[in-house]
Amino acid sequence: MSQSPSTRAAGHPAGLSNAAAKVVMALTGIIFGLFVLVHMIGNLKLYMGPADFNGYAHWLRAAFHPVLPHESLLWILRIVLLACLAAHLYCGWLVRSRGRIARGSVRRKGMPASTWMARSMPLTGVILLGFLVFHLLDLTIGTTPVASDAFQGPTVDASFAYTNVVASFSRWPVALVYGLTMLALCAHLAHGLVSVVLDLGATPGPKAVRTVSAVALAIGLLVALGNLTIPVAVLTGVVK
Repeated sequence: MSQSPSTRAAGHPAGLSNAAAKVVMALTGIIFGLFVLVHMIGNLKLYMGPADFNGYAHWLRAAFHPVLPHESLLWILRIVLLACLAAHLYCGWLVRSRGRIARGSVRRKGMPASTWMARSMPLTGVILLGFLVFHLLDLTIGTTPVASDAFQGPTVDASFAYTNVVASFSRWPVALVYGLTMLALCAHLAHGLVSVVLDLGATPGPKAVRTVSAVALAIGLLVALGNLTIPVAVLTGVVK
């Protein structure tokens, strides 16, 4: 769906309608939410020890081989997530740009907390995007100086994910950045999941909205705190 000529004439960016853009953001947001939840569960395998965690990391690369080439599953996931990220960012920019134009130059004051959380979504999104780049350089590509000096890339037969994670989070600045990013992730998930329900056409009453918000916050906290235990465990010597 595209904008009407009158809307384009008003100076709004052309493209999908706001309704269609919000649906795209909701659908891609669901995919991201499922990904971070599953990713957190996989991360917690670190507590099972080096053999299990490295075995899990190796399985991700070797899954469906030799039917499919080595790392096929990972590349399928990467392509899908990259496409979702591009769509999510584009639609977010589209909706926000139109909203800014519609509001004009006068800033509204005294906004309720829920509206403040909504307005913080671009900021937490930028934080998460920046961390994604950092995380890939640190634990996937192993690019110095982002990655630790002890980084070992995977081979066809083995993975060194356990030692890479421990070496990375043994550096307290990296653990601190990770912790702050998890706070941003919690906030983004908590508000984003509520937006998913509303943007997909549901019209719950005030009580139902409070329930959805509580569940969304619980999911955000679950993912953030589950991930946060890992750098804490490394820094305190529980995992070493």
